[in-house]
Amino acid sequence: MEDTIFGKITRGEIPTEFLYEDEHCVVIKDIYPQAPTHVLIIPRKPIPMLSEADADDQALLGHLLLVAGKVADQLGVGDAFRLVINNGEGGGQTVFHLHLHILAGREMKEGELASRLA
Repeated sequence: MEDTIFGKITRGEIPTEFLYEDEHCVVIKDIYPQAPTHVLIIPRKPIPMLSEADADDQALLGHLLLVAGKVADQLGVGDAFRLVINNGEGGGQTVFHLHLHILAGREMKEGELASRLA
């Protein structure tokens, strides 16, 4: 896998404020927010995209979902947020290091596309 900006962020090579951090992932603010609350959950393990995860990643993937709920609560949006994972270029992914978007603070309309999210 090619190194990405997210790999550099998780290793501390690019100074970034972590809203949450543990041994498996970090959470940062999105630099191009699509909602008043828009943060990224980035695993430290560099998985290019969700479809390339394997059985060994099952615990990590579950952990990322639990972190999403915890961070949403900490940000005060735990009762209403959208969680987005883009997979592949056709799915709107531009940084090929798996990451989850938490979006909240505005009405999320049914059928709304998240194609602008990296």
